[in-house]
Amino acid sequence: MLHQAPKRFIETSTTLSKLLQNILTPPKQDLKPLQNPLNQSAFVQNNKPTHNQLNQFSSKVKYRYICDLLLSQTHSRSLSNGLQLHAHIVKSGLRAIPLVSHHLINFYSKTGLPIFSLQVFEEAQQKSSTTWSSLLSSLAQNELPGLAIEYFRRMLVDNIRPDDRIFPSATKACAILGRCDIGKSLHGLVIKTAFDFDVFVGSSMVDMYAKCGEIRDARKVFDQMPERNVVSWSGMIYGYTQLGEDEEALRLFKEALLEDLDVNDFTYSSVIRVCGNSTLLELGRQIHGLCFKTSYDSSSFVGSSLISLYSRCGVIEAASRVFDEVPIKNLGMWNAMLISCAQHAHTEQVFDLFEKMKIARMKPNFITFLCLLYACSHGGLIDEGKFYFGLMKEYGIEPGAQHYASLVDLLGRAGKLQEALATIKEMPIEPTESVWGAFLTGCRLHGDSESAAFAADRIFELGPVSSGMVVLLSNAYAAAGRYGDAAKARKILRDHGVKKETGLSWIEEGNRVHTFAAGDRCHERTKEIYQKLEELEEDMERAGYVADTSYVLREVDSEEKRQTIRYHSERLAVAFGLIAFKANRPIRVMKNLRICGDCHTAIKFMSQCSGRVIIVRDNNRFHRFENGKCSCDDYW
Repeated sequence: MLHQAPKRFIETSTTLSKLLQNILTPPKQDLKPLQNPLNQSAFVQNNKPTHNQLNQFSSKVKYRYICDLLLSQTHSRSLSNGLQLHAHIVKSGLRAIPLVSHHLINFYSKTGLPIFSLQVFEEAQQKSSTTWSSLLSSLAQNELPGLAIEYFRRMLVDNIRPDDRIFPSATKACAILGRCDIGKSLHGLVIKTAFDFDVFVGSSMVDMYAKCGEIRDARKVFDQMPERNVVSWSGMIYGYTQLGEDEEALRLFKEALLEDLDVNDFTYSSVIRVCGNSTLLELGRQIHGLCFKTSYDSSSFVGSSLISLYSRCGVIEAASRVFDEVPIKNLGMWNAMLISCAQHAHTEQVFDLFEKMKIARMKPNFITFLCLLYACSHGGLIDEGKFYFGLMKEYGIEPGAQHYASLVDLLGRAGKLQEALATIKEMPIEPTESVWGAFLTGCRLHGDSESAAFAADRIFELGPVSSGMVVLLSNAYAAAGRYGDAAKARKILRDHGVKKETGLSWIEEGNRVHTFAAGDRCHERTKEIYQKLEELEEDMERAGYVADTSYVLREVDSEEKRQTIRYHSERLAVAFGLIAFKANRPIRVMKNLRICGDCHTAIKFMSQCSGRVIIVRDNNRFHRFENGKCSCDDYW
């Protein structure tokens, strides 16, 4: 689901924007050629020493060269050469040396073979703190956090004292597992062993608490640190981003820049995500410029965040450019591009991207198939959706509740309500709120009040449901004319002290975000906005527009319904864009709720009468209105 606009941190983002403008002027630099520290010997230069060459050296010199060579293979990720070296180490009896074991463990860690790291560790005759540190790092960095915690416990049993290299790996494992309880016990041990003021250990603690959602604990550790590094700053920024505290995330990023912190791709990725969530396009562009200056624009982590930013702000062309320009793409980038194309109704491009993924030998995951099913659902492509749903098992992915919800949504939107219901009944897992919600949406779209009531009964049987679902139930009853049942649903919200989410639309102008609610008259240019709407309505009616008041789900007379619908928030935002922006600039409006059918029709006429491109993002997808037509082909 797409998110709501910022409300309180426009001043922060504006100040940060000015700061970035100063930083983006690149200083002159004297570039020096890189030097290879291992180029003093033909033995290392060739990178493939023979057995005879190795035997020419004394044991002490040999193991040092072996270590240097292992480091070289680790940096180049050369698995075949590394395996040959490992075989020679075993034959030569050098694996008894702890430093050699350390480099072997690190080599297998960097080549994505943590089980081999574990085997080297178990076979090591002497296990120093460095050996333990290498193993814990290998397990934590290769998605085996449970094993990392287990071996940390074994280390303590063996009376090995943890140090500034071991604690960060253990806390990283806690962060991956989301086990803040273990992390707090670990924090206690850190304090007892006097490592709480170490910058590396403290930064790992900040990162762990932030990723576990314990932002107060993270901030307490962060504020008490005598020295901070990029990990501690990035951890705090990420933590605030995850909790939706975007203002504080931007403020911390500004502080980091003012302190001349050499931020990394993880920091940039988190801040760009803030801009994407809040649709701060101009600020996001400036941070993109800073990434370009520092060469982090080629990072796949930054790339996926930039794709999401530009897509959420309605600039799919820029998202495509970012995707094409990043040389090495991880799965996150592919998935980000897939969902971007799906939300912008570029369905054929979604399928093309999936084929390119297969050519690139990038294995899809469960998110990839959610993107494919989403594209099929919003394109009305039933056969394609069934094909991709069946394809999941060929990749060893068992469909989950979200995949079934997407399939039900696909069938429901296409009017195949009985087939959708049969799919729910045949599910091997219990249907969730999202599955029944998808079916209920289909019932509402096609006016099947009887099936909607059946779905509502099933949803209430699940127990407490989200406020959004109760609103959906209320709207479904109201659309069917069952105002009594709609009132009962709304009473549930009141009884739980939950208010229905206010429909908002917002539009960015420079470094300002202008937010509107239905019938809003608080804006400084209200008079001009309403005057523009009246002018537009006259042109629209001459072009054939007739208001559809069936989308007003209240028991009021037809004239009041007409007055209610003509001043919906998205229309006010569009009118502001028409008076505030130059004629050649697209108008981009963001919404927190689904655009109503009448506003969808009205904005098509607005684009026709004004000759402007109008892009509206609701809580589910993008609509590009141009010359009286919408990119969704009225299927959303």
